[in-house]
This record gives sequence, structure tokens and C-alpha cells, in this order.
Amino acid sequence: MPLEISGVLDRSQVAKFQALLKQARWVDGSATAGHLSQQVKHNRQLAETDPLAIELGNVILDVLERHPVFVSYALPARIVPPLFNAYRGGEHYGAHVDGAIRPVAGHPIRIRTDISVTLFLADPDEYEGGELVIQQEGGELCAYKLPAGTLLAYPCGCLHHVEPVTRGERLASFFWVQSMVRRGDQRAMLFDLDQAIQRLRATVPGHETILALTAHYHNLLRMWADP
Repeated sequence: MPLEISGVLDRSQVAKFQALLKQARWVDGSATAGHLSQQVKHNRQLAETDPLAIELGNVILDVLERHPVFVSYALPARIVPPLFNAYRGGEHYGAHVDGAIRPVAGHPIRIRTDISVTLFLADPDEYEGGELVIQQEGGELCAYKLPAGTLLAYPCGCLHHVEPVTRGERLASFFWVQSMVRRGDQRAMLFDLDQAIQRLRATVPGHETILALTAHYHNLLRMWADP
């Protein structure tokens, strides 16, 4: 189940990101795509080793490390350093599935991709088209075009595409998470349980069932996690 998290970056951070990215040195986005994806990927990216990509990516990672909802949903063990892309003038990304294993540029590291993440960096009224369309279980298609600073996380393995951008420019960061819990259904159960505990703590602080539910959560996490 995809998860939207608003306000991951505040408006001042978004404005700074946009100003820097509009002066960035973009390269062909197909450089980081697999063989099949190269045939349908038509956009621009910052090179993985671009100092600006590293600088802005570190800002995102620092925010997410302290974001309780993201941590609860993803249970991250490793995160591929954030990448950045841009679409305009009809650029698009056809239907594809993200690769199961991602290398990290400059490091002898391979990361299993359990969760895909898109962080929107342009508001919906700044461009036309550019919807991220994800095929859900059962074949239903859901389109996402979210406010700048909003993050969308969803399980890897979903068929998805980005519609052509016909006006303006779509800016976004994208990356992948290797979770401590490999199975998506187990992550979903843990997330629902954790969110229920947080709601109970907010509405009935000190309730006797909070400790029991928290113990249950950690026992399940201990059973399923592979840090």
C-alpha cells in the first residue's frame, strides 16, 4: 500500500532545492536505467556523483532519519543515496519495474530494493502531465501528482510509469530502501500496529494496554527483522 507523507521538506527547503536544481548540470536519465528501462526512459537526471546530488541527498536522508512515520513504514536498514530527475517538453518514463538490486556509485555495495520513494519537488500547478501512475494489486491504476515536499513510498515490484510533461517542469528526488523486514505484508502489519499504538498513546496516555501492545510489536519485529 503506497503511503503519502506531506511536509517532509518545508517550503523554504523546497525553494532552496528548486533554485539549485534549476542551475544543475543534467544528464541523460537512461544512464542509470537497466537494459529494458533504457528503452522507455526519457528524462534528465543529476549524475550519481554530482556534488549537488550528494549535498541535497544528504539533506533528505537527515530529515528521514528523524521522521517517525517514514521510519515506521519503511523500517530502513539501508537507503540508496537519493537521485534527482527532471521532466519537460514531453519527457516521460514508460511502464517499468524497478530493479531488485541497486549498486551504490563509488562503493562496493549492493542494496536490495524493497520500497521505492519519490519526493516531489515541484507543485502540481507548476507543470502539466507528469503523474506517477502505479499499478496496484488487482490491476487498478492510481495516479499521484503531489505537492512539493510530499513523499510517496510504495512497495518495489509494482509496475509504474510517469506521464509525459507537456508544460513546465517536473522536479523530484527518487531512491530505494532496503527494509529490515523483507516481506511487504509483515511491514504493513507492523506499521498498522505501530500507528495504532501511537494513536492510543495520544488519546489515552498511560493506558495499561499500551505496554502490552508495544511488547507485541517488538516481539514481531524481533521475529521478522534482519538488520
